[in-house]
Amino acid sequence: MLVFHCSKINAWAMDFHTLYKYIYQLCLTMQVVWGLDEVKILNPPEEALPDHLLQVLYSCDKPATVQLDCVVSFETGTISTFLLRQWACVPGVNKIRTMKLNLPDWLVYQPDGIVPDSQWVLSCILRASVRHTGYDDTEKSVRAQHVATLKPKPYLSRRVKQHQLCIAWGTRMLQLTKQFIQKQCALEQETLHLLSSIYASTGEIFGITKTLNPYRNEVLEYLRVKAISFPWCTLSIWIFVTRHCQEALCGVFHHINSQNNYITPAILLTTSGHLHIQMNGESQESSAFLSSFKVPLNVWCNLIVMVQGRTVTVNMVCLDKDQRTVKTSQYMFRFIIMLDDTEGYFVIGGGKYIPGVKGYYGPVIYHRNRIVPDIMSDFYVPDVIQNLNLTRWLQTCEEFSFDMNVKISGHSIKIQQRTEAETCSHVFHKWVVKHRQTSNPQCESWEAAAPRRRHAAKLAKLLVLKHEGRPVSLHDLGRALYSLSLHKLGKASSTEVVSKVLSLLLQAGCLADTRALHMSSVLYSTGLGVQKEPFKAWLLGLLGAQKGDRLALLHLGHLHHLGLHGQPKDHDLAYAYYANIAQQTTIDRHNPSPQQTTVEAIFVNDDKMLNIQTSENHHIFQWLKHQARRGATEAEQAIARMLFWGQQGVTPNIREAVRHYERGAVQWEDPVSMYDYGIVLLQGHGVEKNIPKAVTFLKKAMDKGHVPAINALAWYYEHFENDYKQAVQLWEQADLLMCPEAALNLGVIYSQGLYPGKPANQYIAYKYYLKSAERGNIRGGILIADIWTTGMPGFVNRHPSDAVLWVKWAAEHNGYLGSVLHKALDAYLKSDVFTSLLYYMMAAEAGYAVAQFNVAYLCEQNLGGFLDPVYASDCMWRYYNLTIQSQNPNTYAFIKMGDLFYERHGNRQKNLFSAAQMYTLAALRNNPQGWYNLGILAEEGYKLPLSILIKLGISELYLAEKELLLIALYKRCRDSEDADSFFPCSLALFSVYVQRFQKHYSVAIKFCTALAVVAAPTVFLIIRGMFRRRFLSLH
Repeated sequence: MLVFHCSKINAWAMDFHTLYKYIYQLCLTMQVVWGLDEVKILNPPEEALPDHLLQVLYSCDKPATVQLDCVVSFETGTISTFLLRQWACVPGVNKIRTMKLNLPDWLVYQPDGIVPDSQWVLSCILRASVRHTGYDDTEKSVRAQHVATLKPKPYLSRRVKQHQLCIAWGTRMLQLTKQFIQKQCALEQETLHLLSSIYASTGEIFGITKTLNPYRNEVLEYLRVKAISFPWCTLSIWIFVTRHCQEALCGVFHHINSQNNYITPAILLTTSGHLHIQMNGESQESSAFLSSFKVPLNVWCNLIVMVQGRTVTVNMVCLDKDQRTVKTSQYMFRFIIMLDDTEGYFVIGGGKYIPGVKGYYGPVIYHRNRIVPDIMSDFYVPDVIQNLNLTRWLQTCEEFSFDMNVKISGHSIKIQQRTEAETCSHVFHKWVVKHRQTSNPQCESWEAAAPRRRHAAKLAKLLVLKHEGRPVSLHDLGRALYSLSLHKLGKASSTEVVSKVLSLLLQAGCLADTRALHMSSVLYSTGLGVQKEPFKAWLLGLLGAQKGDRLALLHLGHLHHLGLHGQPKDHDLAYAYYANIAQQTTIDRHNPSPQQTTVEAIFVNDDKMLNIQTSENHHIFQWLKHQARRGATEAEQAIARMLFWGQQGVTPNIREAVRHYERGAVQWEDPVSMYDYGIVLLQGHGVEKNIPKAVTFLKKAMDKGHVPAINALAWYYEHFENDYKQAVQLWEQADLLMCPEAALNLGVIYSQGLYPGKPANQYIAYKYYLKSAERGNIRGGILIADIWTTGMPGFVNRHPSDAVLWVKWAAEHNGYLGSVLHKALDAYLKSDVFTSLLYYMMAAEAGYAVAQFNVAYLCEQNLGGFLDPVYASDCMWRYYNLTIQSQNPNTYAFIKMGDLFYERHGNRQKNLFSAAQMYTLAALRNNPQGWYNLGILAEEGYKLPLSILIKLGISELYLAEKELLLIALYKRCRDSEDADSFFPCSLALFSVYVQRFQKHYSVAIKFCTALAVVAAPTVFLIIRGMFRRRFLSLH
């Protein structure tokens, strides 16, 4: 700032005071004009708008630069400064400069392919400044500045820029895409519904695995990473506990990192019913606290866990009939809680390292980086829990069980009293008994039964009489009710009896017979003889699955794998069910029983397979026995296999199977029989365990080159000799010979670090598991699925959809499923179509594709007309449709689905395009009927779409004549490997050739005919003249 020094003025010029006054005013004026650096934005806009006319007031005391900047801060924390305008300032009076405010396009316009996208803008400031050049003429010092705040608009709320330029074609096409036409923010995982349905937990190590991804939005991801060391989140879990934890701790919800350690949060349940809440700090330290309340049994409770920095609050709201109870616990940790929800994986229920809670898990919601303030005041019960109405079933079941217990106890006491009286009777007692017999019998009050419970009450009495007054369990009564239900259904010839038997099945299911629960669920799901009730079917399925019923577990896994009957499609939930039954399958296969039968894929329209089905009294079985006695080793093997595993319609008989194994091994010295006999001796199945004898036969089988025997001997050296060197050597040898079990065992050895001289290596183990699974080993498939559901950090990515397919494949080898299929096929062979349909439906609702096909085929045939035509049509549609969704569908199902689309059924309209798609899928799987039906469609005038012709590999015929397309289709039909299709396809092809000949040569044929008619007389006269001349010449 310049300061003017005023000299002293002589007194003769004027009065001193007057002169001083004027000089002072002059100095002030000069200070304003020459002595001030000033800048001010006069009319800043309220929002960041384009083309605003901005006015800036400025002045300077020496040559300077006026600069206009835009300072933008983003939610990622970054700040950027953009130079908008710059001009020179000449010392002098204040000036006002008017200019167009040219803000960056990305700040005021929507992104459109030319205008670039931007980060989320937090604030925008206009800054005007006066700057003087420094001594070295490089740096400029700010002598005055003024700022104005602009309100940034969200980028999807900004206007669209009208570009005054020629837009490139590629950019214009980009602007016409859905991404630009329908703009909306990308969906982010801020509030995650980790479980939207209900999970029935058996209390074992099976749970729902979930992983979270980082945000795609940079702002959200920045905030998430920032909150790792100061978590701010809410977790809501619905749970229904039927039994408190039987272990030290059971999993409710826990978090596992890549080192397989528990990290924040871990919510577990203790044996006493208290919640164990565990958190982790930044230095890997862990701490936990117990809730001040207990989780009650048999009521739905909502656990709400809120993490706010170092404070954790746990609320529990429980619903007991119409009452609502609220409990709260709060705890402050001494360390900083660390929560990175993208690390590792979360588990709902049981996991690899901890069993789950026995009961049911309801919806689970996770609010990332957010505390829900009104979660307690806005409390509501999810629709899925209200619609299920689990508590009502349990209350009704409890009342029925109590009633049956009273009746069983009453009958037991009466019989015991009668027995005691008979043992020490006297004359007076005999007279009293005789007198009572002549009078009307009196019933006790507890003997009265409601109409729907009369059968159960009568059965309870009969069971007590059968056991001579000894206590009878409710489970025994439940099994008796189920047997009575099957007996009544077996005598039925129509679906009308189902509604009468259903109450017996429900009572049996209440009394812990899970088979009855699954059958009832199937009836409600399919509507066979009863009204369809999907929620009731789901409830019964959950009840059976929670008790570990194998078919119920398969059924629920199937529902969530495909998202059927209104249930959400959830691969992780489906995996939890399938993994349970798959694990049971490996155990069941090591413990064969008469209740198990090998699962055989037999289609009821396959006459070849039906003709080889047999039984102990069938001529095929008797012929095989005759051949086995004569030394036919293959017949001996077949007989033993049928009896041991219950194959080809034979009832399992393990002891008889062992005798055939022994004869094949000892008498015929067959290496396959030696191996089988050695295995049953080693495990003690059907014979007393004899390890030395087993090893002897296994060595003999190995010496004869039987590869599985090499694997079995290696297993012996590992388990009984602890000789890992010898075991590994034998397994390596068997692995080279493609033995699936050897690859599995090598994987286990590498996983556990038992390979001599080598450390544990999970990735090598994984490769061996994969090799074993691809060779058909069930346990190898289960282990592969286990890895794919969580992933192996740095080596294997997570593949939940593929993991489900592996455990589903393993689960469908379960012997109890095979037993149901065996009963269905046996009933079909005996022409009991209703019973066959019922059992096939039980397997079909469990997701087994062959059973689904057979149900559809039986509904299609409807032998005897026992099904309503409308029901039969819907049944065909439903189960053929399910069949074609399987991994390896029967091509006949594609043909039938095409026929259903071709014909009009009920409310479904004719759909030729869908019919053509189905026929195409059949044709591509070498079914000649598919080619033939496509030809029929084309002959009827339907133009096959180009997309279908491309799939068929004949796209060049799209614009060709119809006859050429028909020739191509019928030729492929004729040239297929199916001999039965040769004749009809050849006739169709010949017909097309005839039509083509008539079309192209009809004019020529007509011309030749006319020419022949006209020329015939002339030719006749010429020939006649020639003969006449020849006759005259001869004479």
